[in-house]
Amino acid sequence: MFASSMDTVRDTARTAGTLLIPMRFVWPYGGRSVFLSGSFTRWSELVPMTPMEGCPTVFQAIYSLTPGYHQYKFFVDGEWRHDEQQTCVSGEYGVVNTVLLATEPSYAAPLASPEMTPGSSMDVDNEAFRRLVRINDGRLSEAVHSISEADLQCSRHRISAFLSTHTVYELLPESGKVVALDIDLPVKQAFHILHEQGIPTAPLWDFSKGQFVGVLSASDFILILKELGKRGSNLTEEELETHTISAWKEGKAYLNGRVDGQGRFLSRQFIHAEPFDNLKDVALKILQNQVATVPIIHSSAEDGSFPQLLHLASLSGILKCICRYFRHCSSLLPVLQLPIFAIPVGTWVPKIGESNGRPLAMLRPSASLSSALNLLIQAQVSSIPIVDDNDSLLDVYCRSDITALAKDRAYTHINLDEMTIHQALQLGQDSFSLYEPRSQRCQMCLRSDSLHKVMDRLANPGVRRLVIVEAGSKRVEGIISLSDIFKFLLG
Repeated sequence: MFASSMDTVRDTARTAGTLLIPMRFVWPYGGRSVFLSGSFTRWSELVPMTPMEGCPTVFQAIYSLTPGYHQYKFFVDGEWRHDEQQTCVSGEYGVVNTVLLATEPSYAAPLASPEMTPGSSMDVDNEAFRRLVRINDGRLSEAVHSISEADLQCSRHRISAFLSTHTVYELLPESGKVVALDIDLPVKQAFHILHEQGIPTAPLWDFSKGQFVGVLSASDFILILKELGKRGSNLTEEELETHTISAWKEGKAYLNGRVDGQGRFLSRQFIHAEPFDNLKDVALKILQNQVATVPIIHSSAEDGSFPQLLHLASLSGILKCICRYFRHCSSLLPVLQLPIFAIPVGTWVPKIGESNGRPLAMLRPSASLSSALNLLIQAQVSSIPIVDDNDSLLDVYCRSDITALAKDRAYTHINLDEMTIHQALQLGQDSFSLYEPRSQRCQMCLRSDSLHKVMDRLANPGVRRLVIVEAGSKRVEGIISLSDIFKFLLG
C-alpha cells in the first residue's frame, strides 16, 4: 500500500537540517489512475496523484526532493508515460523526465511544473509548493529569493556581450512579407490595409524622395479617432476619405507642437536599422524611442539610394535569440532563476511585486472605449487588462485592437464615449489576425514563475505581454511586457 503524496512530504522532511524542496508534479493529460515514480523513490514506490479541484483531467502530487539531478515518470492507467512538454532523456528506464534543483539556497531553481493544460492560457500552479525551504527542528522557514549584486551584474554583462556581438541578420527570416505604405495613400485606405493584413504598423515610403520616411501605427489611428470626436476639429469624416498619410503626419506635428520659428512642421527622425547593426543597439533604439518595431533597411549604393525593406525588427525576435543562445547554459545567468515577483520588472498591484514605479491600469468591460484610448495614449502603455468586479482577468484591450474599427467603416458610426470596451472587443472578435490569435492576446503567468520561464513565453510569436494573475481566481496582480524585460536585462 502506498502512502498519500502529503504523507510522503512529511516523511521525507523529518531529517533535521536537510535542505529539501517541496515539488509539485503535474500530469495534465487525464486518466483514471495516475501515479508518480522516479529516482527519488529508487523507482520502487508509486506515489498516488490526485485530480485538482475543478480540473479533473489534471493530476498532481507533492514530493520533497533534495537538491540535485532527478528523473521521473508517470504510471497512467497501467502504462508508463512521460510528459513530452518537459525536459526528457533516454536512459535505463526508457524515456524519462528530468529536473535539476540548484544546490545553492540563495535563489530558487526552475521547477518541474508542466506547461499549460490543453485549451488553457495559464499554468496550473501553486506558489506555496515552489518555495525553497530548510527543515530545522521540524519547522519550515522560507528562504529569501535573491542573488548577489555581483551575480546580477554578471548576468547583465553576459546578455549585453551576446547582443553586442550578434547582428540584425540573425533576425531575418528565410521568407516572409513586409507591408509598406505610400505616404500619398488616404488614411482611411491605409487603416483598412492594416486591418486586412492583420498588422499593427507599417513603414512609409515617399516616392518623390525615393526613401522610407516613417511608420504608420495603431497609435495614429487612435489619435485620428480622438481628433474626429472633438468638436471643432479640422478633420471631418468626409475629409478622412481623401486625407493622406502625409497630410496626417503634418497635422500631427502641429498638434504636438513640432514646428519651427516660421511655423513649418518638423518631421521626426526616421528610426531604422541596417543588417550589420548589433542587436543591442536595435533593442536600445526600440526602448529609447518607445516604438514597437524598427524597419531593417539595406541599400547597396553608397549614397543610400534604392533602399530595400528587409524586415521589421522587434524585441520579441531579439528575445528569441537570447533564449535560443542560453537555452542549454542558463546556469551562466543566475538572474533567470529568480521568480518575477522578487525582481523590479513589470507593473504590479501595490504590495505584491517589485514595481517599476508605474501605476497598473485596469478597466471594467462596461467602461467606455474613449477611456481605454485615453489610458493607452496618456499612460503610454500598449495594453490594458479588462477585469470583473473582483479584478479577475476577462480580456485585454490593446492598441492594435483599434484597427478592428476599420472593418465595415465602423469608426464612422460609433461614439467613443458611448461604446463600451466589451462592445469594442465583440466588434473585433472575428478580426484577430494570424499574427496575434486570440489565445495569444490574453496570455497569463504567475508571480512565482521564474524570469527564464516568462522570457521563454514572451519569445513566442505574437505574445507581447503576460498578465500576472493569482492561481485559481485569475485576479490580476500585474503585467509584464517585452520592454519591461529588456529594461531590466540591459540595466
